[in-house]
Amino acid sequence: MSEHHTILGGKVHIYKRPNSSSWQCASYLAGKNRRTTTKEDSLSKAKEFAEDWYLQLRGKLRDGELKSGKLFREAAKLYLREFDIITQGQRNPTYARGQHARTNGHLVPFFGSMVLPEITAGKINEYRIHRLEECKALRGKPPAHNTMHQEIVTLRQIFKAALRHGWIDHLPDLSAPYRASVKISHRAWFSPEEYKQLYEATRKRAHDPKQPRFRWEAEQLHDYVLFSANTGLRPDEAMRLQFRDVTVIEDEGSGQTILEIEVRGKRGVGYCKSTAGAVRPFERLKMRLRPDGGPGRACLKVPTSTRLPRTAGQAWR
Repeated sequence: MSEHHTILGGKVHIYKRPNSSSWQCASYLAGKNRRTTTKEDSLSKAKEFAEDWYLQLRGKLRDGELKSGKLFREAAKLYLREFDIITQGQRNPTYARGQHARTNGHLVPFFGSMVLPEITAGKINEYRIHRLEECKALRGKPPAHNTMHQEIVTLRQIFKAALRHGWIDHLPDLSAPYRASVKISHRAWFSPEEYKQLYEATRKRAHDPKQPRFRWEAEQLHDYVLFSANTGLRPDEAMRLQFRDVTVIEDEGSGQTILEIEVRGKRGVGYCKSTAGAVRPFERLKMRLRPDGGPGRACLKVPTSTRLPRTAGQAWR
């Protein structure tokens, strides 16, 4: 058994590791075990070093310079455990493996020994620089923007897990400094000429289908185009819409008859008002599905078997 001594009433421990001639010292302070080497072979000198080292730690703690709290690796372990249990069977297995790979392969090796309050926006920026230099040394090129984005997203989720358990009281700033937005995207849109080309093509097909049995689908498609254009709904929002979500109202501001729509989108439930041009197409869509006009939960349906003329199809895409 290696030699072991204590000083300052048992607050500081002095010991030797196997195969080492230098004395080590350790103390439990501010919720964390703290260790260092004295670099001394003499026990008396090692005790003097350990006493000075402990008093310096106490001074830093008093001045607020000594960080205390849970280690990042503990928060990462907690997050991965919660993620695996709570999302079991609900997330793509590839995504789940990626969370483990990003955490254990990159984040824990860099942040693991740091206490959570110590990880500031500056430390996170140092991580970005570290990953940039690491990838350039290994592969000769920087990591892809999406790769870094996913790692920062995983880092944010680890901090959120720590926040839920009261290990930190706020999230650090994880935004990337010094650079503008990398990804600029614009939603697809119709010019007035293209929109006119589209609804004239669907109207022509509805009035003159290639075969009589396609008439219902062609009429539904034409009214669905008019309904979508006059409500501004996203495609996924329109596809999830049910008749109970739509109410025909008299708008007090404009005096027009419009639709008030309860939208179920990616950010929850919201409300929107259509233009007056959406009312008649909606009523025709509803009547073709429910000729009796009775209540129900049926969804609006857009036919998939009706093919548009080539010019209108191009405008739609």
